[in-house]
Amino acid sequence: MPPPRRPEQLRGRVFRKRDVLSRGLLTAGELRSSAWRRLFRGVYADAALPLTVGLRVTGAALLCPPGAVFSGRTAAHLLGATALADVGMPVEVTVDPAGRFGPVTGLRIRQAALAPGDVVRVGSRRCTSPVRTALDIARTEPLLDAVPALDVLLADGVVAHPELRQAAADLGGARGSRRAGRAVELADLRAESPPESRVRVLLALGGLAPVPQFVVRDAAGGFVARVDLAFPDARLAVEYDGAWHAEPGQFAKDRRRLDRLVAIGWTVLHVTAADLRDPVALVARIRAAYRRCTIGEGAR
Repeated sequence: MPPPRRPEQLRGRVFRKRDVLSRGLLTAGELRSSAWRRLFRGVYADAALPLTVGLRVTGAALLCPPGAVFSGRTAAHLLGATALADVGMPVEVTVDPAGRFGPVTGLRIRQAALAPGDVVRVGSRRCTSPVRTALDIARTEPLLDAVPALDVLLADGVVAHPELRQAAADLGGARGSRRAGRAVELADLRAESPPESRVRVLLALGGLAPVPQFVVRDAAGGFVARVDLAFPDARLAVEYDGAWHAEPGQFAKDRRRLDRLVAIGWTVLHVTAADLRDPVALVARIRAAYRRCTIGEGAR
């Protein structure tokens, strides 16, 4: 069987099916070969190109109507918070409500009238501004997803907390404003991972207020450890154990770190992905530990 035909004009390119067929560059049968990757309905790419969020954005731009703006997590990715989107997620786009567009498999399409200040240009792409992007995430996603995303936006410097708080307050009674306000209130740039953020949100919803990325020091002021979440008054630390804890040599480091914390009177609770599947039990376990440690601290 001969190799698939790959015209020079299409190598390294993203293109629309109707364009290459009308120009006679490929037939419909040739387009179905392994040389080409289907990104969306009627949009293809050279299969030699790596599949990335950027490639999918390029493909989506060929589909969207004039005036469409990338938004949500796709906008966050374009603005520099690349951890917030991956190739398995829909590309998010906001279009004028007066027009008709969609549905399109692989796109998440929102209809909204955007003010000029809500839109910025990143390279050749138009996307929602940092503040608008953060607010859209805050008012449309569940708290357990929105707050970790806001944490990343804050930590990456895409948006600042004061302007985000003001923007959330300015929403007034708009749809999703209460959810957005709560998400902004719970966001914290000190968080270092989405699972850590989720644990913090669960505890906050349960009436507990741990301090993220707390530095523990001994009586002489010497550094002991930095813990994911801490209740300093109870000398209680909550640590999320992700996959990286299984890396070679990490177990021994974790054990030495735990020993140092225990030696100065701290209690350490470990949380895993399995614990997040039963949030009620997780919060109850940490609340009970907090009470025990508080009583113990008061007796000292």
